[in-house]
Amino acid sequence: MSAAEPRATFVSILESELKQQQVEPVVREYKAGEVIFEEGDPGDGLYAILDGLVRISAFVSQSNKHALREFVAGDFFGEMAIINNAPRSASATAQQDSRLLFVSRDQVTHLMEESPKLVFALLHAFSHRMRETNSHFVQEMLEAERLSLMGRFARSIVHDLKNPLSVIALGADAAASDRASSELRQKAKKRIHQQVERLTHMLNELLRVSEGSTQHALEPTNFAAYFAEVIDQTRDELENKKVVVEVQTEVPSVVMPLNIRRLDHVFFNLFNNAADFMPDGGRIMVRFEERPREIYAEVEDTGRGFKPGIVDKLFTPFFTDGKPTGTGLGLSICKNIVEDHGGRIWPKEVAGCGGVFCFTLPLKA
Repeated sequence: MSAAEPRATFVSILESELKQQQVEPVVREYKAGEVIFEEGDPGDGLYAILDGLVRISAFVSQSNKHALREFVAGDFFGEMAIINNAPRSASATAQQDSRLLFVSRDQVTHLMEESPKLVFALLHAFSHRMRETNSHFVQEMLEAERLSLMGRFARSIVHDLKNPLSVIALGADAAASDRASSELRQKAKKRIHQQVERLTHMLNELLRVSEGSTQHALEPTNFAAYFAEVIDQTRDELENKKVVVEVQTEVPSVVMPLNIRRLDHVFFNLFNNAADFMPDGGRIMVRFEERPREIYAEVEDTGRGFKPGIVDKLFTPFFTDGKPTGTGLGLSICKNIVEDHGGRIWPKEVAGCGGVFCFTLPLKA
């Protein structure tokens, strides 16, 4: 039985019962665009569509009316007036020239008292309608969530691109200055090249998140030399935010398998995330420890630290801890990158300290 058949069966039985009870049917005609009833009107009966198309809609805010569904010939609507004896919960408008059979509440009540078959047909049709409504609602919720995720993903891209674009703009201004020395122009050129590479790899990382890809290549890399480049690339950016990075231990000078462009994202994100929580400036302390099988790293800031109860949510996609500019993708991407290297990353709560993130990277693939 199709979804429309239970409704058509009810309308057919209703017409038959009206005829058998010798009740003169009331047929109302509406032009396209004409309102049949408004939300809040008295629920005086139900309508069966003989010809035409009717749209049911309701206000979701004071000024926004949302279309709920449309009914065609063989459908009925307005049955809630019979079921709950309440004002109309939605509005009905003819979308085409329409002919409607109107049956008052008293008439329907009388017919159902006389015909159990009509009662069963109404319940059957109403059950199908509720299932259709639930399915439609679920699909709308999924679509709304999909659009919401797309919007948040787009905001994440914009937010993450701001820092390297700012550095590129400063570098371009410096290089274009009439008073710029050859050495300054070379330095600006290097900065711009670094940030363009950073943008490219950031976008690739976002694509990995959207596609679920974990493919990556690890190359033997001297960790100390690599980390010196990280500090060099982030120094100006952080100084503009009055944030200083203090490396409090010796950086392990060990060759290990790394994807340096992906690992850049981890350090850049942890540093900038810390800076976001220190709007008046502060310090970022970095510590390393070379262990038999891995390098252990800590990144601590002098910010306010973690709010109670949020540590377990920090790596959940789109969780932002209330940051006005946050999108919640950064830490989840960091987690993916570290785990793709074979390591682990976690937050550490230390009384009297700011935020502390710890992660490990294996010395061998």
